[in-house]
Amino acid sequence: MGIFKKFGFGLKKTREGMTGRIEDVLGAYEEITDDFYDDLEEALIMGDIGMKTATDIVEELRKRVNHNEVRNPKHAKMIISDIIADMIDGGEDMGLVTVPSIVLVIGVNGVGKTTTIGKLAAMYKKEGKRVILGAADTFRAAAIEQLEVWADRAGVDIIKHKEGADPAAVVYDTIEAGLSRDCDIIICDTAGRLHNKKNLMDELAKIYRVVEKKLPYADREILLVLDATTGQNAVNQAKEFMNVAELTGIALTKLDGTARGGVVLTIKNELKLPVKFIGVGEQIDDLQPFKPKVFAKALFEDISTNDED
Repeated sequence: MGIFKKFGFGLKKTREGMTGRIEDVLGAYEEITDDFYDDLEEALIMGDIGMKTATDIVEELRKRVNHNEVRNPKHAKMIISDIIADMIDGGEDMGLVTVPSIVLVIGVNGVGKTTTIGKLAAMYKKEGKRVILGAADTFRAAAIEQLEVWADRAGVDIIKHKEGADPAAVVYDTIEAGLSRDCDIIICDTAGRLHNKKNLMDELAKIYRVVEKKLPYADREILLVLDATTGQNAVNQAKEFMNVAELTGIALTKLDGTARGGVVLTIKNELKLPVKFIGVGEQIDDLQPFKPKVFAKALFEDISTNDED
């Protein structure tokens, strides 16, 4: 299935929910008035976009409508789509050029972190990259076991220690193995809980020191995995992790199972964190690199029948 189909299917519930409310507002007015803008802003907020981002969209719409002398509300639909595409654009490329490059993945248990890592490994392997995983979320034995299952499914190597081991030691050994095996991408599963902030900061700082020492010139991504079904709670979670980690981007999972896909806009607009990947299904190839223009288009029309890649 091509990227257009995956985005189209993945955003079906959001299109029916959030965008459905917008369509209702567009169809309820014969001309653009202040009441139209008020109702549109309310529809955006009800679509789990968040008040600030909803206000920003409406204000930008006012500017573009006035500039282009648009009168018909139905003509505003494409403008809104363009505004959303511009708002979420930028920073979505991983840009992992060095050999090796390293990806540190964090996120609380239950958001699909391990699954995301497995799918990420499979994606890079399909691209011809040599990938190795590090099971550095050592707080739960289940996390290590789950990562082993995904490593096997993706056909990549994994480095693990026992439950309760020092996460930084696992990262160290994973980097060592990655270097000795000429790996292109090193992916480490790290902090799996928002426990005591000082402990988490200390844990991550220790991991960063290991990476800095072993791979001082390597490209590095610190990816936070969030569950789209939690809506604005995902935004709050991101804020919490931003206080303790040097995040470079977001992987948003379970987008196909929620009408709250508008949370993408809040994450990018308010937190200035680029969305790097979205999860649009259960299959191993259902983690998709984020494409802002495709996402914005899929919000307003069913592109699941488009065969383009």
